[in-house]
Amino acid sequence: MTEKMLDLQFSSQARDFLKKLDKSNWIRVVGKIEEIKKNPFPHKVKRVEDRKEKIFRIRIGDYRVLYIVFDEQCLLFVSKIEKRSRAYD
Repeated sequence: MTEKMLDLQFSSQARDFLKKLDKSNWIRVVGKIEEIKKNPFPHKVKRVEDRKEKIFRIRIGDYRVLYIVFDEQCLLFVSKIEKRSRAYD
């Protein structure tokens, strides 16, 4: 079975957050997002409750990446990247 790589889109918040990260954290976060493109539901992924959309989150150190997978469009939409303490505001 071949892995289907998803296209990737970022919200403006996620894009802006990435721009502010230092190089080592940027590499960690972007590397994990690249992995999620290949496998959007790794074993440590969790669904964010109390939301209408099926939003998933993954932990990368002190950061959380919140994303939505649109299967029909083969799209991974990164809706938010934030420090853990502020990720769900």
